[in-house]
Amino acid sequence: MTDTPNRIAALGECMIEMFRRPDGSLTMGFGGDTLNTAVYLARLGTPVDYVTALGDDSISQDMVAAWEAEGVGTSHVLRVPNRLPGLYLIETDASGERRFLYWRDKAPARELFALPQTPELCAALEGYGVVYLSGISIAILGEQGRERLFELLERVRARGGKVAFDTNWRPRLWPDIETARAAFDRMLRLTDIALPGVTDLRDLYGDADADAVLARVRNAGVSEIVLKLEQPGCVVIEDGKAVDVPAQTVATVVDTTAAGDSFSAGYLAARLRGEGPADAARAAHKLAAAVIQHRGAIIPREAMPA
Repeated sequence: MTDTPNRIAALGECMIEMFRRPDGSLTMGFGGDTLNTAVYLARLGTPVDYVTALGDDSISQDMVAAWEAEGVGTSHVLRVPNRLPGLYLIETDASGERRFLYWRDKAPARELFALPQTPELCAALEGYGVVYLSGISIAILGEQGRERLFELLERVRARGGKVAFDTNWRPRLWPDIETARAAFDRMLRLTDIALPGVTDLRDLYGDADADAVLARVRNAGVSEIVLKLEQPGCVVIEDGKAVDVPAQTVATVVDTTAAGDSFSAGYLAARLRGEGPADAARAAHKLAAAVIQHRGAIIPREAMPA
């Protein structure tokens, strides 16, 4: 039995986000894929804790305060003295295309499973009903950190918890594709709820199409799959059958940042409310449709769909 069966632990990295405007000025915010999902889960009324490592600096403290203001639990945010969070810079060209530059090699989150506090953290995480993470979460940890994480996920499942995984393949975070494939293979075998993107696994494995990606995830033994398609929409496995769930039509797409992150939040929140996979996917599409009509990863509270 789990100790906190109604809570989700979202695991990953939040970074300092700098956006360079056309006049050269900079604005600062915070960003991270699983953090975005955690914020939307909290807004949807789902109890969620964010799991990461930060420094002891003022910006790290600002991050924690911002998460707490959103209702995200921070009791499992580890602090590392004399360290700073990772940073990325967003540049936008004349056509509106965005480019990301990263400084994250020394970020504390990379050592989440190699700190003195790690054993206590792992003991606490074993009791969660759902542990949610992404391809970025496993990429930043390195070989030893991933092994410790995978052992933790085995214990979570043994105690009755579930593991939810969004693929989020980022090739620049991996030393080589063979290492990445081995890690994803292991991760999928430890996953109960998979939220893969067709483009992610096609690019990682060379799978031919959505059917091949779906077959790969099913063959890994995943019991619940939500396959995000290249065109707006997804395929869910419900009662052993593949069900197409089209996305809502959006007249004007302003910014696709956090579309997938918010989709994951909408899906998991609905499933924990007791809705079936297809209905949960529709709820997820509804939230993602609202998110892409606003600039930035986290939309204003008043823009959240009912």
